[in-house]
Amino acid sequence: MAEKKKKTLISHGIAAQNRRARYDYTIGDTIEAGLMLVGPEVKSLRAGRASLSEAWAGERNGELWLFNAHIPEWQAGSTVAKFEPLRPRKLLLHRKQVRELTGTVARDGTTLVPLQIHFNDRGRAKVLLGLAEGRKKHDKRAAIAARDWQRDKARLMRDRG
Repeated sequence: MAEKKKKTLISHGIAAQNRRARYDYTIGDTIEAGLMLVGPEVKSLRAGRASLSEAWAGERNGELWLFNAHIPEWQAGSTVAKFEPLRPRKLLLHRKQVRELTGTVARDGTTLVPLQIHFNDRGRAKVLLGLAEGRKKHDKRAAIAARDWQRDKARLMRDRG
């Protein structure tokens, strides 16, 4: 029997991931927020072509926005629905959540870092935001050493039976 061809479109999974964020920051709490997009942006996300490497979230006029997230233009789209790939995108949260997050960021000196963009069961695009504190170089080295030790410890335990 012939094998099924693997789909390139992401229907219910991770569309973009910021892998460097967990290295550069210590992530505290995480919160899931909706993302206001236009049609071709959703198609581009489903194709898995977005990048969150330089993205960050912040407050503007009492609302939270996602800045510097690169979602490239959909190539098969018409010229009518063109959009700016790096435009700010509004995050959809309740007012109480917005107040809590902006207060925490202002008070504690933390940053809102987008960790991933994914599609939920209903097919809606969601952003996983993390309250992050920056790491110094020595903190990064300690985190790498701890992760390596955990991996070696697990390997030793597995080999011993």
